[in-house]
Amino acid sequence: MKPIASVETLRRAEAALAQRVGHDALVRAAGFAVALEAQSLLGTLYGRRVAVLCGPGTNGRDGRVSARELERRGAKVTVVEALEHPTRVGGVDLVIDAAFGVGCSRPYEPPRVDAPVLAVDLPSGVDADTGELLGEPLRATRTLALGALKWAHVDGPAASYCGDVALCDLGVEVPRDHGLLEPGDLEGLVPRAEDDHKWRHAVQVVAGSTPMSGAAHLACEGALAAGASLVLLLPRSPLRGETPREVVETSSLSDRVSAFVVGPGLGPRARSWLSTLDWPRNVPMVLDADALRRRTVAHFSGRPLVLTPHEGEFERLSRRPLPPRRVPEVVDLAASLGATVLLKGPRTLVASPEGQVRVVVDSSPALATAGSGDLLAGTIGALLAYGHSPLEAAALGAELHGLAGTTWPRASDFVEPLRRRRG
Repeated sequence: MKPIASVETLRRAEAALAQRVGHDALVRAAGFAVALEAQSLLGTLYGRRVAVLCGPGTNGRDGRVSARELERRGAKVTVVEALEHPTRVGGVDLVIDAAFGVGCSRPYEPPRVDAPVLAVDLPSGVDADTGELLGEPLRATRTLALGALKWAHVDGPAASYCGDVALCDLGVEVPRDHGLLEPGDLEGLVPRAEDDHKWRHAVQVVAGSTPMSGAAHLACEGALAAGASLVLLLPRSPLRGETPREVVETSSLSDRVSAFVVGPGLGPRARSWLSTLDWPRNVPMVLDADALRRRTVAHFSGRPLVLTPHEGEFERLSRRPLPPRRVPEVVDLAASLGATVLLKGPRTLVASPEGQVRVVVDSSPALATAGSGDLLAGTIGALLAYGHSPLEAAALGAELHGLAGTTWPRASDFVEPLRRRRG
């Protein structure tokens, strides 16, 4: 997981490291990392033309160190002073934007460029903490974050200006309360023990009704594919079509399962039916789709909960429209409802009631299709059954779901890629 930190947190961590190794050593390490990132973009440096846009602060010092290193490696480098307000930088193969970093606090108008852009830490002209635009930043092909990711890399209008975001931590140690998930985080996702049996990681899916049978079936498929040892299905009314053969359809709740998935395809007025069931206490639960109502959430309060709304469902739960800066909204809703909240989207945001945040960007446009949310709910339910906390089950489930989605075009094609991804 790549850590995400506020400017204040990162500055404290950098100051602590600088006391040990010296500020100049940090600048040299950052500049060298920028040069290596430029080389990875260009492929070869000999004879390539690079313009480095440098400001007066630490960001500019990083850029100047990278300029010297690139020149030493054979590139033809021009240092362009940002304070001279150039209107155009052209005739180069790469522009390195080292004008202003996390300290940018007023509008910045960059020069026009006609080459790919590598941003040092952040595109110049954004607020690192809020992701608000300060002027009209250059759109980066790639951004090399230094020390830790900033909120602007993953939230707010600035996120779309960052391009691909790489990280060089420089040895800076920041708290890992917030982070961006990576594929390597899935290692050991569903460990098995020698004494495992079918009930140990069992999931019950409470979903589906006669008009919406497919949602229940897909939620069950997601749970099975993510490793549930047994899946029970309790529909609201008789289902159409064939239930997956590994799934046991039941007429009541079980007190032996390790997690519940509730909501897909239940239809309108689901809350009144759910309230008639005898729910075992303290079993973690995923609420999705037709279970995403405030009164339903309140009915299940006091147990570990994961809510998985899309944008419209989120606005219904929060009772206000979603602004461009979404992380604070997800954090607020998780705290107010006492539940882990996963907001689905191109950037999936997950927040715990305590305010920890996880971000998932590994996904595919294929996920924006009918049924994918049902599969995600089942996936998270299986991970809850393996003992993952609601925060980690939601975040890891979204990462697993997103990576599987890069290899399947339809929800019905999801199961085998998901099985392979979780190992």
